[in-house]
Amino acid sequence: MLGVETSRANAAVSASQPPHSLGWKQIVEAVEPFRKKVAERLAAQTDEFEPQIALFAQYALTAQGKQLRPMLVSLSGEAIGGLNDSHLTAAVIVEMVHLATLVHDDVIDLAQLRRGRKTMPANWGNEVSVLLGDCLFAHALKLAASFPTPEICRQVAAATNTVCAGEILQTCSRGDFNVTRSHYFKMLAMKTGELFALSCDLGGLLSQANGARRESLRQYGLALGTAYQLYDDCLDILGTEAVAGKSLGADLANGKMTLPMIIVRERAAAADQQKLRGWLANGEPEILPQVVEMVEKYDAFAESRAVIQRYLDAARQALAMLPHSEGRAGLTGLTEYLAEQTEALGVSY
Repeated sequence: MLGVETSRANAAVSASQPPHSLGWKQIVEAVEPFRKKVAERLAAQTDEFEPQIALFAQYALTAQGKQLRPMLVSLSGEAIGGLNDSHLTAAVIVEMVHLATLVHDDVIDLAQLRRGRKTMPANWGNEVSVLLGDCLFAHALKLAASFPTPEICRQVAAATNTVCAGEILQTCSRGDFNVTRSHYFKMLAMKTGELFALSCDLGGLLSQANGARRESLRQYGLALGTAYQLYDDCLDILGTEAVAGKSLGADLANGKMTLPMIIVRERAAAADQQKLRGWLANGEPEILPQVVEMVEKYDAFAESRAVIQRYLDAARQALAMLPHSEGRAGLTGLTEYLAEQTEALGVSY
């Protein structure tokens, strides 16, 4: 999602960037060699699977998007010191865990398309897709176990557990009109923030960061990842299909209460609350314009953006603990870019 409307966002970021930050284009150019190597190594992992399922693994492992998590491994490592081959391996591990979660998400959400092509379930069914996702998780842990220290494997296993637990909590919360803000934010931190935090932590660890700097990187990743998922949730209602790169209203169709809808529920009169409850229960994406109208009526656009910006402020504060470097500048640039994308939410309504 961060790569959309690049020209407009770059112009806005350039005008408002704090010192020692980089724009989106500069960040991508700086990490492009690293991202390319990660993509190549991911594709090469296909050879590690049984020949009969190599096609499935290849399909899943080549479904990479912007590689945000590998970018965070690279930038976090550079924020502390130089990069080495271990950073590439760590980036492959984290991205593989992420891709495994996407395969399972597509099964749960009955998704037909992802990034412009048919999903694993749409091609080969749920049974193969679930098992392939399990294989990817297991293979990521196998790679993590190849490090001389067991700490990497422990960190990856713990994060994977947290991500999966967050997905379970979200699945169990579908159709629950009364989901609290605290529970909602907890789910976001677990299912998305945790892998961002792991990426930053591993980047620092493999550059021999001390405990305080590792914790700063982890807190940065957790805040940025939670903000990113909040943005994605809001984009499902407030965005356009051209920006989102997918059909809008998917969360509503799947019975998910996201922040704009929670804000409406908290502010709405009883009659409007009842309408919103009915829309959530019916899960019809066709009523999205009515949802947007109600979100606008109760000024949930502005508060949603403000909440995202508060998480981004927390990310900025975490980075303040790190020394100035190109890596820190890149992490700051990612933060500012997401801030600009957030301010653009809902501007067409």
